[in-house]
Amino acid sequence: MGVVVTDDAPSGVKAPDGGWGWAVLFGGFVITGFSYAFPKAVSVFFKELIREFGVGYSDTAWISSILLAMLYGTGPLCSVCVNRFGCRPVMLVGGLFASLGMVTASFCTSIIQIYLTAGVITGLGLALNFQPSLIMLNRYFDKRRPLANGLAAAGSPVFLCALSPLGQILQHEYGWRGGFLILGGMLLNCCVCGALMRPLEPPKKSEAAKEVTEKKTKKKLLDFSVFKDGGFLVYTVAASIMVLGLFVPPVFVVSYAKDLGYPDTKSAFLLTILGFVDIFARPICGVVAGLKWVRPRCVYLFSFAMIFNGFTDLMGSMSSDYGGLVVFCIFFGISYGMVGALQFEVLMAIVGTQKFSSAIGLVLLAEALAVLIGPPSAGKLLDVTRRYIFVFIIAGVEVVTSALVLGLGNFFCIKRKSAESQTKEEAAEREELNKSEDKTPEDAKVDSIEVEQFLKDEPEKNGEVVTNPETCV
Repeated sequence: MGVVVTDDAPSGVKAPDGGWGWAVLFGGFVITGFSYAFPKAVSVFFKELIREFGVGYSDTAWISSILLAMLYGTGPLCSVCVNRFGCRPVMLVGGLFASLGMVTASFCTSIIQIYLTAGVITGLGLALNFQPSLIMLNRYFDKRRPLANGLAAAGSPVFLCALSPLGQILQHEYGWRGGFLILGGMLLNCCVCGALMRPLEPPKKSEAAKEVTEKKTKKKLLDFSVFKDGGFLVYTVAASIMVLGLFVPPVFVVSYAKDLGYPDTKSAFLLTILGFVDIFARPICGVVAGLKWVRPRCVYLFSFAMIFNGFTDLMGSMSSDYGGLVVFCIFFGISYGMVGALQFEVLMAIVGTQKFSSAIGLVLLAEALAVLIGPPSAGKLLDVTRRYIFVFIIAGVEVVTSALVLGLGNFFCIKRKSAESQTKEEAAEREELNKSEDKTPEDAKVDSIEVEQFLKDEPEKNGEVVTNPETCV
């Protein structure tokens, strides 16, 4: 590979909005699918792990929790690595880590060893792939970025629908050890996706210009100046509140159906319905978000998606039969897909390309705490009350609250700030116009005298343009 090139979004490069960007989009689709679906797909092997190591279900559930915690909590570390080494090398190393963790887990002899291998090592590998793929997507797409984000986000439900049945087949044919080994081999495809992330080449410049730009653009490993941006602060608070309740309904809807007396297969089919709707909701929302009238107001579309999701949770709490849960899963799949397609698009629009690599790492770190608190606290509430209605109501209230924080914060804080900056610019322009209008006729005469004197002092040079045969056609 030679010298490591830091692909830190060179300032003279315009986003291609196509071309090799479609290969980058395909890589982002695969990486998003592995990152979000893999922690859920691993749960297929939990019964065999319980039988093998003599532990409880809560002990095996920590594998998925550690995977998600590593995916979100290592955000700042990923930002530092990307800003130091570039997206492609980080993703290649991440793919090796993800594969190594699962392959090593297939030889483990205790549940603690699986926590360290399948949880920590694989989770770190997926994190080192997920965040750089979003950064590269942001650099390759500008006008079509909402559509690109929607298509890449569709990888999550597609891979969830594929990996869960595949895990069951692998468990039946090869046991959990053989299944882990094969899944580890599949995760090597993350390295292939990392190889697709070709850095954008800056325009050719002279040596002097290169030295000047290098001195001016010394990139920080982690740019904390994003906290000075009011829009980023509002988004971070809203996203953290949202994550508290966003993942709760998919976790408990199957158990809800079982408690109503429906068989396991019929109850599990609810997640298939949710995932199928989610597959189409994400790209369609990306197309809508890319419309000329909608894109400048993308923050409000994201707020609407969260309100839609929250009210779906509230309505779902009143479901008393299987038909009601099916309707809930359809509407939840639509709103969940909208949120998934818009969450990173809105962050890109708020902070811009240059600061996105640092901003997403800090946002994911804030969301990591909420991811660890949300579902377990909902489980505790269910243990105390024994009623799912309270779990869904609290999840809905949390998501609606996050929508209000984002929408009202954007309307009152960010809009006012941008209006003030516009009025300052207009005032400066008016002052310049007034100065030019206040110029006296004497100043104009002086200027004309200077021009005449210049023409008299250099008659030969001024005459060259006229007498040159190349210019006199």
